[in-house]
Order: sequence, then structure tokens, then C-alpha cells
Amino acid sequence: MADLRELYQEVILDHNRRPHNFHEMADANRKAEGYNPLCGDRLTVYLHLEGDLVRDASFLGSGCAISKASASLMTDAVKGKTLQEANALFEAFHGVVTSDVSSTPDLAALGKLAVLAGVREFPARVKCASLAWHTFKAAASAASAEVAAVTTE
Repeated sequence: MADLRELYQEVILDHNRRPHNFHEMADANRKAEGYNPLCGDRLTVYLHLEGDLVRDASFLGSGCAISKASASLMTDAVKGKTLQEANALFEAFHGVVTSDVSSTPDLAALGKLAVLAGVREFPARVKCASLAWHTFKAAASAASAEVAAVTTE
């Protein structure tokens, strides 16, 4: 189990150092800004939606390793999914990171996002891991011309 935890930590650190989809998207038709006042994480999520399909997703921002890694993994995970599929993935992810540490969560449904399951052992860091997801949901539900904002408290 210790080897698996070390592997997960290394994946998180790698996504922090070299995040995927870390750029402003020129052709985004949805955008939201997220802020976590507890640790100062700030990010902007950009989406290119075609109907209810997430054609592309990216982000920019700064924050802790968990926040940045979560945004990197999230943008990878939602690409090519419908909004319904992406929201179901968010619910599964959020269910795992907020679950009781004595429970055995179903990590199979999360795929690569499972590396963030250990966050549930540190309740103060759950907001770091879920900020990108809440910001994604705000962007997806925004009218195309407006910039949505979300603050986790």
C-alpha cells in the first residue's frame, strides 16, 4: 500500500510540474474563474462545447500541487465526454474525496483520477482537489458570453 501511495504522490507532483492542458483556449465558448480562499488557489477553466459535448478543456492558474494536478487530470478526463458524463464523473470523484477514510471507495470508475483519492485523509485539501471541478461545472452552465465565477469556502 505504501508503494501505491508513493506512486500516486509522484503522479500528483508530475501533473503539478508539467500540467496537461495548461493554456488559455482561444476558441473557448465557455469560461469560469475559481478561487479557494483557504489556500489561495486561483484558476480559470476554458471549455469548447459543441452542443453537450466537451470538445476541448484547458485551464490556467496558480495554486497548490493538489489543485493544479486535479485541474490537469480533470481537463484530460472530461475531453470527449458529454456534459452528463462529465457531471457523473464529478459526482463519482467528489464522492470518493469526501468519503469517510474507513470506507473502501470504488476507484475503478475514476480511472486516472483515482490518484487523488488520498485527499480524503486531509479534509482541508478536499477543496483544493475539487476547485477545478466546481469551476468546470460553472463554466459548463454559463451562457456563452458570460464569465462564471465560483469560490469554494
